[in-house]
Amino acid sequence: MVNIIRKKQLNEVIYEIEVEAPQIARKGRAGQFVIVRIHDRGERVPLTIADLDPASGAVTIVYQVVGKTTLELSRLNPGDIVKDIVGPLGKPMELDKFGTVVLLGGGCGVAPVYPQAKALKEAGNKVISIIGFRNKDLVFWQEKMARVSDEVIVVTDDGSNGNKGFTTTALQELIAKGVKIDRVISIGPLIMMANTVKVTRPAGIRTIVSLNTLMVDGTGMCGSCRVSTSQGTKFACVDGPDMDGFDLDFDEIMARNRKYEPEERIALEKYKHECQCEKAMKTVEKCA
Repeated sequence: MVNIIRKKQLNEVIYEIEVEAPQIARKGRAGQFVIVRIHDRGERVPLTIADLDPASGAVTIVYQVVGKTTLELSRLNPGDIVKDIVGPLGKPMELDKFGTVVLLGGGCGVAPVYPQAKALKEAGNKVISIIGFRNKDLVFWQEKMARVSDEVIVVTDDGSNGNKGFTTTALQELIAKGVKIDRVISIGPLIMMANTVKVTRPAGIRTIVSLNTLMVDGTGMCGSCRVSTSQGTKFACVDGPDMDGFDLDFDEIMARNRKYEPEERIALEKYKHECQCEKAMKTVEKCA
């Protein structure tokens, strides 16, 4: 049993929670993740560690409501309990003094970018963070990113913040200006990470992406997070989630991630219907 000690809604679809998990807080590192199960009948959902506080034992998790389980999680509040949280899982990020590192965070991907930017800055790197959102109302953690970056560039798809474009657009502009970039880290939707590789490959800039593939057990046993590489099949849960972007077949990964979309939609609609029925019953009982 794990206690939720803090909750904050960052925008219309993204939530931030702190949970009491002292062992994970002490051992977790940037780039790792946890698997959350809300209750006995709940599915296991992989969520990236966004921040750690070893002193208090708190672990920060940021997630986007995209399906039944994340919607269910968004309805919990401080004082509520989740069944279990397993972690830290996956390999920590590769950390060294590389030089100038550009980090791209798309939407909810800003949260896992933050601990990596923080670790890289502490290791003596120059950190340029590019964070992208659909519009200005969805922007979050801009000030937090600024505290661990030498420069923060915020872009929106519609230009409502005054800087129109995608994270990859801003990256292309840096390369065109002749900025010497030693490494790029891209975390966000698969299509964004695939497009990042298309920008960096011609420039020969080593590019690391953090995979958000389908996952069940998180220990390499189920095989659902498998990806094809030049070294053969690898598993995002134990060989990643950070992987060499040049060595991945993004078309294959995106196709596999869409495999259960019909079932996910059905589960979400069924849960919404059940919630509406429960609300209606409570209204009837109150009026009786």
